[in-house]
Amino acid sequence: MALLDSKVTTANGVVGGARGKRLRRGTISWRGIPFAAPPVAHRRFRAPEPAHDWPGVRDCTKLAKAAIQEKRFTAVAPGKFAPMAEDCLTLNVFSPDVTSSKPRPVMVFIHGGAFILGTAATPLYDGAFLARAQDVVVVTIQYRFGPFGFLDLSQYATDDRPFDTNVGLRDQIAALRWVADNIAAFGGDPGNVTVFGESAGGSSVLALLSAPSTAGLYQHAIAQSPAPELIVEQDAATVYADEFVRLLRDPQRRATSMDRVEPPVDPAEAQRLLTVPNPALLLEAGNRLMRFATKTAGGAIPFAPVVDGDLLPRSPLKAATEGLTQPVPLVIGSNKDEGKLFAKLWNVLPDAERTLMRVEDDEVRREIASHYEDGDRDRIRLAGDSIFWAPMTAFADGHSAVAPTYVYRYDYQTKILGVTGFGATHATELFSVFGAYRAPMGAGLAIADWPGSGRITQGVQGRWGGFARTGDPGLGWPAYTTADRKVLVIDDPDRVVADPDTLRRQAWYRVHSGQTA
Repeated sequence: MALLDSKVTTANGVVGGARGKRLRRGTISWRGIPFAAPPVAHRRFRAPEPAHDWPGVRDCTKLAKAAIQEKRFTAVAPGKFAPMAEDCLTLNVFSPDVTSSKPRPVMVFIHGGAFILGTAATPLYDGAFLARAQDVVVVTIQYRFGPFGFLDLSQYATDDRPFDTNVGLRDQIAALRWVADNIAAFGGDPGNVTVFGESAGGSSVLALLSAPSTAGLYQHAIAQSPAPELIVEQDAATVYADEFVRLLRDPQRRATSMDRVEPPVDPAEAQRLLTVPNPALLLEAGNRLMRFATKTAGGAIPFAPVVDGDLLPRSPLKAATEGLTQPVPLVIGSNKDEGKLFAKLWNVLPDAERTLMRVEDDEVRREIASHYEDGDRDRIRLAGDSIFWAPMTAFADGHSAVAPTYVYRYDYQTKILGVTGFGATHATELFSVFGAYRAPMGAGLAIADWPGSGRITQGVQGRWGGFARTGDPGLGWPAYTTADRKVLVIDDPDRVVADPDTLRRQAWYRVHSGQTA
């Protein structure tokens, strides 16, 4: 086969990529391609605009700048961090380095990070191994988050200074539109696009499935460990925006309630505060807003997709329940030990009492609690189930009525993950999806399980790649229906289980549907 040209002409100009060496041999990548204009100055807090054209050949051999966040979250190697800037709307393309007789399926990845952190530069998201193993084109994208991407500032808009809602989601949509317009030049099929993401990226996938304007931009979707209820309703969004502006005005402010008793901030003053040149001031105000939400809103995260009545007319769970999600095939699932990562590293999970207090019905609360009575292990699982597994299952129930849906539970853990107490925790499936057990960052985790980690990687990549090609993951994975609730348990070996954790699911189902099942 002929080699792909490392120079590709996009709608905005020519990009020059790099051929993979050593472990990445047989691949080619283009990094840091702008898919939108820099969201700076008057474009801050606005929907993304088309990228600017450039002359000559743009060097796309190095990762671009990460979105603004705490520096420690941008690590790309020990002691090395990605640079940050508001000018962060770029994407990376990975492909086998040979031409194909027909266009390759395209897989567009949205990274996680609770809508407050993350970067496509994270080594775990290197798409070269997946692209080579499955003969697909992998695209990893960046988007605005935190106060830059998920504040609804519309209450301060004027004719000469508008603000847009959900600009982080709009960034993701702009990246998908870039793929539709440009991916053919890289050998990809713009008519066969799978959008996939993990954690906040998985939640983004559910939001995209719930946004009517995304119709036709992708043909399949994969949501790995989404938190479907990580969403901000309009009334809370209004309070968060108000508090954010007040924190910009007075960094020493210590509000203790979501109630608003002060006169509204004048739009002209708010606009002046929001256009402060130094983005670090916005980041710090965002951190203070996080602390405010933790204390006053039951541990809520103030930065997430907003039910704005425009881009997102209703929450993803509501859209799924009402049969209003985009009717595309979906792979969705969670990991067996989701909560352990947070309990061990960040201690950010809500405690069992607070988790249960969010359940308004006393009878349902007691029923749920009765299934989590085995000490600390169950308390961690309770929190993880409440955020990930239970609402994920409810979303799958709804979406399965409009399109083929495939549900998994990722149980695989290497011996090191088991001994260290992490188990099959949040994000560990990414090592299989991206083939990272054979890369420097993941090889240490697999050192005592080299054959098994290889089998898991081959199986997961085969299913994800097969789904991207046809909308069916195959390999004995049946579609999920509410009649039989067949779930693929991903382990070494895999197995199919009908309605695992039935009693817990039935208890949680009453929270999300108001009835038993």
